[in-house]
Amino acid sequence: MSILLSVLAALAEIAGCFSFWAWLRLGKSALWLVPGVFSLVLFAWLLTRIDADFAGRAYAAYGGVYIATSLVWLWAVEGVRPDRWDGLGGALCLLGAAVILFAPRQA
Repeated sequence: MSILLSVLAALAEIAGCFSFWAWLRLGKSALWLVPGVFSLVLFAWLLTRIDADFAGRAYAAYGGVYIATSLVWLWAVEGVRPDRWDGLGGALCLLGAAVILFAPRQA
């Protein structure tokens, strides 16, 4: 469930930030900010649903998922296919996120 929540949070954060990008960098209407702000609030709420004992650990693990999801966004929304270095970097980040989130820890 933590992985699904992380992916959903990443999509919400990327969509929210992209709305600001579209407004400021692509010349879109300021109305793009309305769903963007909603999306960023959804992101924050989803991030709190991740099953982790400490916020910092949840955020650190989420970072790897965010990076990989950003590369999917690059391809699916912006039409730029990630190259092998993007793929390798994304895979390393996911491996790091898995170590942080799923490592056995003393209670």
